[in-house]
Amino acid sequence: MQQPPDTDPLNPPQRTLMGPGPSEVHPRVLRIMSAPLIGHLDSAFIEIMDEVQELLRYTFQTDNRWTIPVSGTGSASMETAFGNLVEPGDTVLVPTNGYFGDRMESMAERAGGEVVHVDAPWGEPLDPDDVAAAFDEHDPDVFGFVHAETSTGVLQPQVPELTSIAHEHDAYVIADCVTSLGGVELRVDEWGIDVAYSGGQKCLSCPPGASPLTLNDRAMEKVLSRDTDVRSWYLDLSLLEGYWGEERSYHHTAPITNVYALREALQLVAEEGLEARWERHREMATELKEGLEEMGLEMNPDDEFWLPSLNAVRVPDGVDDGKLLAELQEEHDLEIASGLGDLEGEILRIGCMGYSARTPNIQFVLSALEEALANQGYEA
Repeated sequence: MQQPPDTDPLNPPQRTLMGPGPSEVHPRVLRIMSAPLIGHLDSAFIEIMDEVQELLRYTFQTDNRWTIPVSGTGSASMETAFGNLVEPGDTVLVPTNGYFGDRMESMAERAGGEVVHVDAPWGEPLDPDDVAAAFDEHDPDVFGFVHAETSTGVLQPQVPELTSIAHEHDAYVIADCVTSLGGVELRVDEWGIDVAYSGGQKCLSCPPGASPLTLNDRAMEKVLSRDTDVRSWYLDLSLLEGYWGEERSYHHTAPITNVYALREALQLVAEEGLEARWERHREMATELKEGLEEMGLEMNPDDEFWLPSLNAVRVPDGVDDGKLLAELQEEHDLEIASGLGDLEGEILRIGCMGYSARTPNIQFVLSALEEALANQGYEA
């Protein structure tokens, strides 16, 4: 008979989380996660579900009826968006300017879409003129873009211009808001976004596991009138509608504790106020950015496209980013991250998100980074 392994009690290290996610979880969110479980069809839990939906509508700045937390991480809400809206044979326009544009491509292809591209270099946003040209050339059915590109530290400006171009061609717009929701300005309805998805572990400072998604009526009509079933039963919105809609009928067992956590995190957003929260993120990230520049470090994106919630910094010549990150973790219990994809080994990614976006954390990451760089011979 197989014997149980001999393991010590779980004792994870206490890290300061200043990477691209997860961010530090607010103490109130941690406390609510110890609340008793109730059934996922319990009337008390249904009230919590209603509250989560209303709080999500506020945070997304939308009146969309179809606004839910997907049971899973941010990638689950991303796959729900593409897997439901994209039908076999649809032409899907995606960007080439970051890691998560590439992931959009993969998900669209798995849903049966035919992918075409609008090009921009890594570290730059999409140009509306290039998007318009791509629409004229390919006439896509669906257009996906990344509002806050976590791999490059770039915030996409001119979102209403992009959505207007798409709607002039009767296309649907999917926006990746994983690193922007609750941290930088985002107005789903005003900006004309048809579908937006996010994650809880970034600017909302919530553990991953229940991930925000919103669709307008136009997008949901496309989902409900599909000629073929969504390839994922678990993420099929026509089925999830029965659980998160008016019927509240069984579909799957929701991650109850994660929904508690998301509800508390969204309540914190509401108490702070969205615009005040956006401003706090900008103020804290400005403090970080100025400190990095005083050390002689160069930001990856231009100031015009700087993403406050995720700061991408060029690795100085002669510095080994792997050794740097290892020292920060081993000697300071501090987490930041290196680059992805085309920027692997070229940038450091420092998050300034949610509960992590506090002055003590900013000062700590600057002092620890200065020391670790000095140990590799870099003079600030």
